[in-house]
Formats: sequence, C-alpha cells, structure tokens
Amino acid sequence: MSIEAYINPDFTWYKKLFFLLITYLLISICILIIAGVERLMVKGHGRKRGCDEVYKDRLNDQIQRFMEMVISGTSVMMFSCSYVVVNHICTLVSSGAAGKAPEVLEMLASAWNEGKDFILLLMIVVSCVVNSLLDRFLIPLSRLTKEEKASMRMLGMFYVIVILIFLNTIGDESQYGPVMMYYFGLMVGRFVYFDASFMDFVYNLRNVFFNLPFLLMTLMLTGILGLTGFRMGFFLERNYYIVGIFYTHLFMLVCVFIVYWVFRFIYRGKPRENGEQA
Repeated sequence: MSIEAYINPDFTWYKKLFFLLITYLLISICILIIAGVERLMVKGHGRKRGCDEVYKDRLNDQIQRFMEMVISGTSVMMFSCSYVVVNHICTLVSSGAAGKAPEVLEMLASAWNEGKDFILLLMIVVSCVVNSLLDRFLIPLSRLTKEEKASMRMLGMFYVIVILIFLNTIGDESQYGPVMMYYFGLMVGRFVYFDASFMDFVYNLRNVFFNLPFLLMTLMLTGILGLTGFRMGFFLERNYYIVGIFYTHLFMLVCVFIVYWVFRFIYRGKPRENGEQA
C-alpha cells in the first residue's frame, strides 16, 4: 500500500539518467534502421537531387509514424497501468488486507466497486485526451494526416494488447482481462463500424498491414528496455510488471520528445496537404 510499492527508491537520478541514455541509444538505432530502409526504397528514384528530396520526405513521414506509435502506446499504457494499480489498491482496501486504510481510500474503493465499468470508460477517454494533447502541443506530428494518426493509434491499442497477453503469462491473469477486452472492442469498432463499407474495411486493413513494421519495432524496443530495467534493478519485480513497462514508456516518450525537436531543428519540412499520402 505504500508508495514504495510502485516507485523504487533505489532508482536514483544517476541511474535514471543512465537508463535514459540507454533508451535514447536504442531509439536512435531504430531511427537509423528506418533511415536505412528508406534509403534503399528511394535508391532507384532517378536524379540524385530528386532522390534526396524524396528520401527526406519519406524519412520524415516514417519517423513521425514511429513517434506516433510510441505516443499512442504510452497513452494506452498509462490507462492500463492506472487501472491495474487502482484495482489492486481497492481490492486490498475492500478485503481488509490493507489494514486500517484512510477514509479517502475507503471512499475510492467503494466508488470503484460500484462503478468500475464507468470509471474504466472514463479512464479510456482520459488516455485518448492525453494522446491528443501530446500530438498537438508536446510533439506536434504535423506531417501525419488524421487518418494516419488514427491508424497508428489503433495499432497502439493492439501493441498494448500484445504486451498484456505476454504479461498474463508471467503475472496475475485476473488483472489484465478487462483492459484487453475494452481495447479489443475498440479495435473491432475501428474496423467494423455502423456505416462502414467493404472498401472502408479493406482500407483500414491495408493501413494496419503497411504499419506493422512500426508495431514490431516498438515491441522489440519495449521488450529490450523493460528486460534491461528489471535485470538492472531499476524496476521492481515484487509489484505488477506493468508498472515497470509504464516507466519504460515514460523514458521512451522523453527520448522521442528530444529526438523530435532536434530533428525539427535540423530539417524544417513543411506539413503535407490533407489527404496526401506518403
């Protein structure tokens, strides 16, 4: 029940800086991989000058897709982690395992038990708002259209579902089921909505397929960083693993913020017109 149950006091600022550098290094490697792939894709474009312009445009687009993947994943993971922690605390308070709890926690546990589903929906809305705020103010990915951002956010939901499925095999299975079901429902709704046509379904499926490399890359990045954090004792294994995974995403978000503004300073590309595809 103490705050130390979720925050490792031994994770000092020196160690946080070291882990931030590791995160920055791995994200830089991911960007270099994206740059290498894009260079191969435009290699036969023609004149060198024209090829360079196409390369810069494509590279900017693909890096922003990767960044949106990290942003959406962090937003969804924030909700998932909040749900698990709050549910754990309320369960301990309601069962009496926490001993004599403060009145505020008892009120929270009572409200949670009576309206858990509605609170869960509210937390999903909050995570969507956080995603929009990050996109608009902190890391404004101006080159991506609304449809492209929506596709990456949908992949962000699937990305978190994959992580939660993995955590189910090593953690408490009863904690992650409701979260996965809610986001699975949102994903299905994205593919098959009320007035959707078959071509809409094919278009959404196509967007997911072409953006799968970003999903796989982000999963590998999260896995390496999470494993590193637990092995080095930066994250605690005695609480839910999802807490350490959420901390990992916070470090990833900080690094993406740094990379975005450095990249924007070096390359001041103009936003694309609405509807123009990469």
